[in-house]
Amino acid sequence: MSVMSPRSPEKTPSAPSLLPALPRADRRGLRLGAEDRDVLWLYLLTRAALWTIAYGARWLFPADGGTHDPGPVLAPFERWDWGHFLNVARDGYFPAGQGPWDAEWDNREAFFPGFPLVLRAVHTVVPHWAAAGLLISFVAGGIAVIALVRIARLYLPDEGAGRRTVQLLLISPCAVFLAAGYSESLFLALALPAWLAAHRQNWALAAGLAALATTVRISGLFLAAALALQFVLAARTRAHWRPLPWLTLPVLPAGLYAWYLQAHTGDWMAWKHAQERGWYRHFHAPWETWSRTWESAFDRTLPTGYAFMFQAELLAMAVGLTLVVLLMRRRRWPEALYVGLSLWALGTSYWYQSIPRATLLWWPLWVAFAAWSLRSPRFRTAYYCLATPLSTLFALTFLTGRWAG
Repeated sequence: MSVMSPRSPEKTPSAPSLLPALPRADRRGLRLGAEDRDVLWLYLLTRAALWTIAYGARWLFPADGGTHDPGPVLAPFERWDWGHFLNVARDGYFPAGQGPWDAEWDNREAFFPGFPLVLRAVHTVVPHWAAAGLLISFVAGGIAVIALVRIARLYLPDEGAGRRTVQLLLISPCAVFLAAGYSESLFLALALPAWLAAHRQNWALAAGLAALATTVRISGLFLAAALALQFVLAARTRAHWRPLPWLTLPVLPAGLYAWYLQAHTGDWMAWKHAQERGWYRHFHAPWETWSRTWESAFDRTLPTGYAFMFQAELLAMAVGLTLVVLLMRRRRWPEALYVGLSLWALGTSYWYQSIPRATLLWWPLWVAFAAWSLRSPRFRTAYYCLATPLSTLFALTFLTGRWAG
């Protein structure tokens, strides 16, 4: 059994060979099995661990070393991108006529509206904004890990494969972003069920979920491209091609958002231009981006904190490229396309930014790691020994306001 080859079900007339149906054990809808319950317990424990780190960070690493007040309980989670999500949810994209024409503009239109809309809705029930954001990620993360368990079962026949896959994700270096009020958990809660729906050949549901994922992150379009390729590889008869129009649905949210921004700014590319202004995401050749990131990481031209983050960016890019090569060797073209598009988008800017966080969205990576760990005790031990301290270090870096990636 290859690392990234789906399990082959019994052949039926309605199951195309390149898009296997789910195994019988995974056709149980919302019912939770023993492995699902174990995973949810693990999920709760890892959330408690991160909240414990956040509590300790307030007391041990305050901005003012002489303070006697550790600050608000949820303050460690109110960092970086959270401010943009909060501003959009609370004030909208262009409050009081402000916009990119103002010198002090915060470029908030660089963030898709899905998470802020959900945040605003939850805020009507949970008055504290940060608590509302954490609740969204908490619930969405629980949905995502259950979906990841079932995706792992598509590829790995091993007992406990789903549990192992989720373990590796939840202790990965950037796992803190699955607990913070960020968009990663919500995206996964939509994208992973969309992938499962595609494997059930429920293309309408897959496209609908991918469309919702696109409202949350631009990565939804990468998912839509992978779904389209999966569809093309699986279609064999005229009947198989009938759901094709559904696969255009994920493009609609991106188009509507571009139209909304054009109506307020006169710029159809306002989202991209906000990315360029705020995060230096101008297009550069991939080798130029690698070279500039390498220099930033090792030439001692930046403070050590920033240099360390650029080193993490380089490592994440190397992992991503290796994953794409592996997927292509296994002829897993849709998954390779999904990860490859993500790497292209993140690897052609002025320098690398947010690639370590993006690894959270590469579910083929965690399935591959699970396969290796189940077959090699040494790999499993090495991963746990390296990932656990890195996860703690990255969590502290984020929760104390020192994150730069």
